[in-house]
Amino acid sequence: MAEEDSRSCTSSQATDRILPTATSNSREINLVDRDPKSLNGDTVRVDFDDVIAEPDGTHSLDGVWRASYTAFTISKYWCYRLLSAVLGVPLALLWGTLFATLSFCHVWLVRPCTSSCVMQSQCLGRVYGHGVRTICDPLCASLGRVFQSVQVVLQKGR
Repeated sequence: MAEEDSRSCTSSQATDRILPTATSNSREINLVDRDPKSLNGDTVRVDFDDVIAEPDGTHSLDGVWRASYTAFTISKYWCYRLLSAVLGVPLALLWGTLFATLSFCHVWLVRPCTSSCVMQSQCLGRVYGHGVRTICDPLCASLGRVFQSVQVVLQKGR
């Protein structure tokens, strides 16, 4: 019974941490798992054990190691929070604007230009093909008829 209460509590806490967005066509924001696609799985390792290590035979005092761990963890936590509070929203606006601009350019510039180039190249390919068939095919056929009577005989050297 206590396990059920703890599971329902954590699941209700998890659902409480998912905020619905204002529009109906937007996705919900998950405040529990903030990297669901593991974009930063292996690239951003910022735990104490991933950054600082002492090899065997070279150990500091236990108190120094604990204090270093605490100082690293607390400073990383609060610096990240401070930087994200100050720069998070402006950078999100910047990245949103950049990706919106890239999407706009792709939809309204890149894709129409590439479609136009493909159409032009298909037309030029047909003209080129007709030119090759008109000029090269008769030339190659004539040269083939000229050299059809040539026979190559290999003789062993003396």
